[in-house]
Amino acid sequence: MFDALQEKFQRVFKTLRVQGVLNEQAVDETLREVRLALLEADVNFKVVKELLDRVRVRALGEEVRASLTPEQEVVRIVRDELVQILGGDTAFLTFSKDYPTVFLLVGLQGSGKTTTAGKLALWLAKKKRRPMLVSTDVYRPAAREQLAIIAKAIQVPCFPGEGLNSPIELALAARKDAADRGHDILIVDTAGRLHIDEELMQEVSELRTRLRPSEVLLVADAMTGQDAVRSAQEFHQRLGTSGVILTKLDGDARGGAALSIHYVTGQPVKFVGVGEKYDALEVFHPDRIVSRILGMGDVLSLIEKAEETIDQKKALEVHRKLQTDTFTLADFRDQLRQVRQIGSVDQMLGMLPKVGIFKDAGKVRMDEKELIHIEAIINSMTPRERSNHEIINGKRRKRIARGSGTSVQQVNQLLRQYVQTSKMMKTLSKGMFGRQLSKLGQKLEARS
Repeated sequence: MFDALQEKFQRVFKTLRVQGVLNEQAVDETLREVRLALLEADVNFKVVKELLDRVRVRALGEEVRASLTPEQEVVRIVRDELVQILGGDTAFLTFSKDYPTVFLLVGLQGSGKTTTAGKLALWLAKKKRRPMLVSTDVYRPAAREQLAIIAKAIQVPCFPGEGLNSPIELALAARKDAADRGHDILIVDTAGRLHIDEELMQEVSELRTRLRPSEVLLVADAMTGQDAVRSAQEFHQRLGTSGVILTKLDGDARGGAALSIHYVTGQPVKFVGVGEKYDALEVFHPDRIVSRILGMGDVLSLIEKAEETIDQKKALEVHRKLQTDTFTLADFRDQLRQVRQIGSVDQMLGMLPKVGIFKDAGKVRMDEKELIHIEAIINSMTPRERSNHEIINGKRRKRIARGSGTSVQQVNQLLRQYVQTSKMMKTLSKGMFGRQLSKLGQKLEARS
């Protein structure tokens, strides 16, 4: 997500490090490069102009703080203004006093509405809500069956609506059934078209009038760039959408839609889809997104992901081992197993700040096959070798490679990764992660 833009920003700000002061020429040269980076990322040109005008005024009008370099000052200003362009504060879902709360999902065909409906239902279920799904797409073959399959996979009820072939009748019947069964949320997946037309708008408008949803959420494909922004603008003008869910932000999307959509439409991005799995849906935090773009990392989101999936007692045990320098290769193997439950290793590393020992984290690439090889290599070691990697000499490396079906080069690479990861994790355990884990430890001790 935003990898190309992140690299360009890093190069742009690097040129400022040799500057002694923030003069007009230095600012203009920097903003010229920032402008090119944003336009190449397919950011709306009006957004780019507004952003750079604000940054220039502040960069030339403010006195550089004594404790900051010119690079840090410009980065700070760019960060503040980007956050504002993205909407400032995080926009959360609105729940109604009526029972159930209705969320209406709209969008063009192919934007990922049906899958997103399932992702949103799973996200809500994890928040201790009781969602129900219903599809009102009576036109696309097997659309309702597709949602039923997704609902079964995530273990969330889906209203079948047997014998009903009117979108309005389906939605109203589903709302009644959800209320009768004690479900506090109904997610309505609507039909889409390949383009915006009067028939589509009329149908969705009628659904909105009859259902009185708390949220009308536009599902837009981030891969389509400014086309997604234009469709968001049209949907909002015709229907009064309350927010946007951007899908496929994990693909080759350059980030232009995410950076433009709030400024152009006035509506906040509330969620982003970051993978194919049903749990790959994230709340859109403007400040965290900007931190990622500028190479500052997103440790808070990483902590939240970890808290959802990682065994808390094991995490505390690893924390203690890191503090006492007793983190072994066996622990490294166990941690990799847990990381695989969180998601892509590339995504995890991408959330680390690009400074200090983390500066090359985003360049690390590790696929599923590599993780399997790592586990095989560690399993081929003796307990003593796993506890003390320094005793693994050339002879032992050859034996380990034969036993795991890998090469000596792969064994060497694993040992280097283990040392680097140990340093990273030890640094994190002393900082924000450490504070979080200490609090967690106190809670667990209080329970026991």
